[in-house]
Amino acid sequence: MRRRRPARSASAISRPDAGPWAGLPTESRNPRSARLDGMSTRDVVALLVDEDRRAVAATARQAGSIARAANEAVRCLAAGGRLVFLGAGTSGRLGVLEAAECPPTFGIEPARVRAVMAGGAGAVFRAVEGAEDREDAGRRKGRLLRRGDLLVGVSASSVTAFVRGGLEGARSRGARTVLVTCSPEKGLARLADVVVAVPTGPEVLTGSTRLKAGSATKAVLNAITTAAMVRLGKAYGNLMVDLRPGSRKLEDRARRIVAAGSGVPQPEAARLLSATRGEVKTAIVMARLGLTADDARRRLRSAGGHVRKALGARGRGGKSSRRRRRENGPA
Repeated sequence: MRRRRPARSASAISRPDAGPWAGLPTESRNPRSARLDGMSTRDVVALLVDEDRRAVAATARQAGSIARAANEAVRCLAAGGRLVFLGAGTSGRLGVLEAAECPPTFGIEPARVRAVMAGGAGAVFRAVEGAEDREDAGRRKGRLLRRGDLLVGVSASSVTAFVRGGLEGARSRGARTVLVTCSPEKGLARLADVVVAVPTGPEVLTGSTRLKAGSATKAVLNAITTAAMVRLGKAYGNLMVDLRPGSRKLEDRARRIVAAGSGVPQPEAARLLSATRGEVKTAIVMARLGLTADDARRRLRSAGGHVRKALGARGRGGKSSRRRRRENGPA
């Protein structure tokens, strides 16, 4: 009896020898770079930059799905869940970068925003060939999540087995899921609760998704985390008021933020930061409302950590116009 062939992946093209990558936009040849090796260095650079510009423009057209992903992150983090980025190769490294930057920028605990890299931590610095093909490994990582967590799977091609396994494993545990990809195709909605699919098209160097697909992916991840953190009260105006001043540069930035957010001179901002053990939000509320550090912290807690709400919680009668302008936020 003749054995039936297994069902083909929806992403494979019709040729009988086609793998899941054949026909993907990210694996196609870019006609603009067909004679790349004959171009001048200046022309190569100009083409790369122009293709990146096009990719970021394509990202902007996905603002709706990116906002839905950001709102998923807000719900997750507000409820005490974990935000986890999972990927392989360049996509995985971009997730690692995003997770690493959130704690110092937004003052969130490192355990709350994490990254999982196919092949383990060593693969961040040196490629571990074949790790991206381990769907079972991705599934095991996904199953470490629980209800209330959010897994963001990052796969430029959308067919990376490790990422698909991770999304499946996370969903089996009740976690919410997001897929970020640069290869829109049919059937992606089955893989995750939210799909951000940016049609970046073929790369200047065929298949090298560290180029414009990488730029678009980074723009998406930046937008997801930054928008989420703003909604969670990590910004006042456009000031990062939950940063952790762990270096001289960040200490200087914290002083400038307190001065800008409260209208006090930098020496006074430095004194307030010293009194609050580096808590930028607390220092701003102290300066604006003339409170002690403990009272400012209580007001912030009652306002859910939002500086603007903490400042507005005071009765509105009897304020001078200058005081009202100051409490409306930094210019």
